[in-house]
Amino acid sequence: MSTKKPGKPWRVIITGPDVRAESAHTSEDAAYSLIRAALGGDSPAEEARVEQWSEGRWWHFETVNAEDVP
Repeated sequence: MSTKKPGKPWRVIITGPDVRAESAHTSEDAAYSLIRAALGGDSPAEEARVEQWSEGRWWHFETVNAEDVP
C-alpha cells in the first residue's frame, strides 16, 4: 500500500484546556501565520504542534508555546 502525498504538506495542531484544532497548509509561512494568530492575545490555546509531510509520513517539525508568541 502506498501513501499519497497530501496537497497541503504542512499541518498545525493547536491545543489548550478547551481547544483542539487541526489545520492543513500549503506552505510553512501559512502554517506559522495561523500559529501567530491562534496563540497570540487572549487566546485559550496554549500550544501548537507543527508537522511536515516527508518520506511518506507526518514528521514533527516544531512545537510552539503561547508564551513564545508576542
